[in-house]
Amino acid sequence: MSEQNRFSGKRRLVFFIVLGALALCVLGRYAYLMLGKEEEGGGARTAINAGRGPILDRNGRLLAFETRLGNITLWRPEMKNSAELSTELAPLLETSPVDIRERIENSPSDFVYLKKRVEGSTLTLIEDAIAEKKLQGVGIEPIVGRIYPERNLAAQIIGFTGDEGMGLEGIEFAFENELAPSTGGTRRSGNQVFLTIDINVQHILESIAGQIMKDSRAESVMFLAMDPRSGDILGSASLPGFDPNDFRNSGENTRRNNPATWPYEPGSVFKVFSLSALMDSGAISGNTIFTCNGHYERVSSRGERTIIRCLAAHGRVSARDIIVYSCNTGAAYAADRIGTDPFYALLKDYGFGARTGIGLPGETAGLLRSTERWSDRTKPTIAMGQEIGVSALQMLQAASAVANDGIMKPPRIVSRIVSADGKISREYPSGESRRVLKAETARAMRSYMTDVTSSIGTGWRANVEDLSLAVKTGTAEIIDPQTGSYSTTDFIASCVALLPAEAPSLILYLVIVKPQGEILGGRIAAPQIREAAEALINYLGIPRGRNPQIAHSGAVSIPAVPYPAVNETVPDFTGISKRQLLPLLLRDDLTFQISGDGWVARQSPAPGTPLAADTVIVLEFE
Repeated sequence: MSEQNRFSGKRRLVFFIVLGALALCVLGRYAYLMLGKEEEGGGARTAINAGRGPILDRNGRLLAFETRLGNITLWRPEMKNSAELSTELAPLLETSPVDIRERIENSPSDFVYLKKRVEGSTLTLIEDAIAEKKLQGVGIEPIVGRIYPERNLAAQIIGFTGDEGMGLEGIEFAFENELAPSTGGTRRSGNQVFLTIDINVQHILESIAGQIMKDSRAESVMFLAMDPRSGDILGSASLPGFDPNDFRNSGENTRRNNPATWPYEPGSVFKVFSLSALMDSGAISGNTIFTCNGHYERVSSRGERTIIRCLAAHGRVSARDIIVYSCNTGAAYAADRIGTDPFYALLKDYGFGARTGIGLPGETAGLLRSTERWSDRTKPTIAMGQEIGVSALQMLQAASAVANDGIMKPPRIVSRIVSADGKISREYPSGESRRVLKAETARAMRSYMTDVTSSIGTGWRANVEDLSLAVKTGTAEIIDPQTGSYSTTDFIASCVALLPAEAPSLILYLVIVKPQGEILGGRIAAPQIREAAEALINYLGIPRGRNPQIAHSGAVSIPAVPYPAVNETVPDFTGISKRQLLPLLLRDDLTFQISGDGWVARQSPAPGTPLAADTVIVLEFE
């Protein structure tokens, strides 16, 4: 053999030795990972540390949080008897043996999903059965699930997540990067998102809205509450609603956040803004008189005749009378006192035709056409609340200017972002405030609206004893999409209230879409405003004649909310609330499975049990 051939042979030998060593390393690493994972997993136990941050109301009440869920699977080659297995699994999965057996036998694949998104208590029972060598072939595919403990309450605002744990709608979608951030590809605990919503206020609004839906057989209802001083949305009911825990069984119309996304013609409530804008511009004054003989009529230079009907012939009317009687004729004649472009500019200044910037997905800008597309009828018609599309949020925003002596405060729904360790990482102030009206104009308009609750006003049914309300009612026609003209059967009834009228700290706005039977806002919306006001005045501590306000220094000492220390053993959680548990729920080294509401009534493992890396702490609330 030549020297060159011997050298080539040695090179081949070295190559195969190196290749073999690399293969052994790869196999060894694979075995280590597999065995290590098996050992860490603790057999059938599946522990997942929640990463997505919670959503909370303004007082720290949980609205959305992560918990351990799992998909129950079957590998058919390991199954002995489908009938026996179905009988054993049926009570655990709360379904019939027939359904399970059909799912098994009709599957085209050996791998079968028996049930998805099973909650932790059921997972524990199945894990125990698997550990006892029962349920051959059954496995658990661990997933992190999102729980919405308040179910339908504020569901359209909160939104929901999909199977991959990403937000699909609402705050879950809009604040995806805050709730579930990633760092270098490694997932870490997400931030906490605090809303301005007060769950108790939300419950009051949704309860009243639900009764309205039942009594009026309306297509939908919106009921909102806002603090005009801060722009905080305290409650925003939108019915019909849905349960985000079971969003797949809901329709698109129930998931839509109507107060933010749906534009509609507001009707006579809009006179508050058109009349105050006209007064502020100097086009009219509080002493300007118009004559209402039951209709407005104007013939343009081109011979175009415009006629707008009024509910009655009100005779001589001032700006106050137009608001008190909701006079269409007076509002239309008042609009004739200003040019088209200046009137358009005043409406834009109120925020109509633009998004409020609240940060909710799909927010509408409404509809305020450019003046080039206005007819001779447009200006007087807009003055009475038609030929303009608004959102409920835009109406609240505009109302804040009347409430705040002319300063408009944009609404906000998120107050702050707090990191998992409890540090505030970002405040979320509302948008920039700006002056829309002179202070005296806003006060005059509130005075007019207060008279709406008098015996001669359209909103007398909203009157609350010992407290003055500034109110405006409305009844708007709805365009029939089939004919392109206003429907003779479908209407929107509404009412807005600022309270107390002298210095408002609360705005209530109710919209009833397509009520059946009674349709006038003064008759079906005003009484519900009174009901909500009565409840919220007491809850929010708004001073009234029989509920006087007590002055104090303003310094309040609030003790820290205690929570059990978790060290080497499982503590006693009995009697602990969810809010007290929040710091523990956000820890990456602990895995909780919780169910129910209220306070901890039962737990597993028992207090004093040594705490292992794979321990799942099961808490049942009542």
